[in-house]
Amino acid sequence: MALATRTERSPSPTEPPTGRSPSLVGLLWRSTVGKKAVMATTGLIMLAYLVAHMLGNLKVFFGPGELNHYGHWIRTIGEPFLHRMWFLWLTRVVLTASVVLHGVAAYQLSRRDLAARPARYERKRARASYATRTMRWGGVILGLFIVWHILDLTTLTVNPNAEEGHPYQNLVASFDRWYVSAFYIAAMLALGLHVRHGFWSAAQTLGANSPRRDRAFKVIANGLAALLTLGFLAVPIGVLTGIVS
Repeated sequence: MALATRTERSPSPTEPPTGRSPSLVGLLWRSTVGKKAVMATTGLIMLAYLVAHMLGNLKVFFGPGELNHYGHWIRTIGEPFLHRMWFLWLTRVVLTASVVLHGVAAYQLSRRDLAARPARYERKRARASYATRTMRWGGVILGLFIVWHILDLTTLTVNPNAEEGHPYQNLVASFDRWYVSAFYIAAMLALGLHVRHGFWSAAQTLGANSPRRDRAFKVIANGLAALLTLGFLAVPIGVLTGIVS
């Protein structure tokens, strides 16, 4: 007489522990599609901030009074409903969360991609690999730049000539150092490439593209990348050439 045996399946590493129902957020985060959606959403949040930040930076060409007034205004947005600096700190929290989620999702997707690839690459994937490498290293450069930029113009830690409450003078003092301008220019070029590829990828991830809209999205991606790159580069170039002083 044969004895019936029961074969138990080992749980997958991505499955939740027995007895616990998976949360929707957890399932979304563990999936590749979910991580891409997080990257796309956080990328669009950061893109909106970059456009606003660039427009604010360009006020430097209207003189110290204009930029310094703008620097004061962004600290008082929402008053009297919000206390001074509350809006600015809420913005910083949202941006920090977006940067962290974007970076973690990008790293985890990169690890999954490397694990799924065969030992040898196919030639037909060379273009995709180039885009991936550009995004990866561009992200690293931007991450390092964000840390420096905060220490330079927010906390004023690495800007020896900075003075609290004078953003125009602090900006000029920062970009008067050639190595700071060089680093800034390199980071903005990396930003342009990142925005160009990232906007297109976000449109695909969020399902906004279609064969009929592909051309329009490519034009928008190229236009945004060029606009942001030129807009941000105008400031250090203006300081180095003496237009802004």
